[in-house]
Amino acid sequence: MRKKINDIKKIVRDGYAKALSRETSCCSSSSCCGGVTQAEDVSKKVGYSDAELNAVPAGANLGFGCGNPVALASLKEGDVVLDLGSGAGFDAFLSAQRVGKTGRVIGVDMTPEMVAKAKENAKKGNYANVEFRLGEIEKLPVEDNSIDVIISNCVINLSPDKETVFKEAYRVLKAGGRLMVSDLVLVKDLPQEIKGSVEAYVGCLAGAIKKDEYLGFIRQAGFQDIKVISEAGYPMDAMFDNLEPAQDAIVSIKVSGLKK
Repeated sequence: MRKKINDIKKIVRDGYAKALSRETSCCSSSSCCGGVTQAEDVSKKVGYSDAELNAVPAGANLGFGCGNPVALASLKEGDVVLDLGSGAGFDAFLSAQRVGKTGRVIGVDMTPEMVAKAKENAKKGNYANVEFRLGEIEKLPVEDNSIDVIISNCVINLSPDKETVFKEAYRVLKAGGRLMVSDLVLVKDLPQEIKGSVEAYVGCLAGAIKKDEYLGFIRQAGFQDIKVISEAGYPMDAMFDNLEPAQDAIVSIKVSGLKK
């Protein structure tokens, strides 16, 4: 089991490192998904505004998201925010603008190339209240009870151990802390050819689990007041070619939870 988990992590890490080298979305590049779509087009489809897209350094938005968790996280001045799977820093930089100089944003990503790119973007944009740490979301390099708000955007579905991810999220949140994630979940089983596809895993599909199971892991971690803020079909054509059999199996959800 441990070997399988490590193998999946390596697949994901390598896939996103390659996507970064092309500076195109892994979910929109021909080698990953078939067909080429600009990152901005993908981001607009999942809920980002032109103002948000223009508010971050060039190269921060790679088009990996399946929603806009920052828009619903109700961030306020002084908040300490943790971004799980922060990539090149897109959501972290949007969060930094909302929490202000008295707040702080920590991004965690397991791909060294992503962390390096995010740090480069932070320097480029002169973000003094943002830091990026190399680490896995199943074993966060973050202190207990130190975070006000956790966000994540289409990353937890990539983890082969989602139960541990939510336990770690609960551990690092302060009492009263909030979880707000955008992710992909299943409403019915994926076709076997997609479920077994390495490319689909990197593109966020094959790692997705049933919605009830996903919400169950959040509940088991200790979160309360769990709410599905929204649920919508995902624009599969923005990710892969020839995915008609999976179109009605997967949805994008935005979920919130509270640590009391």
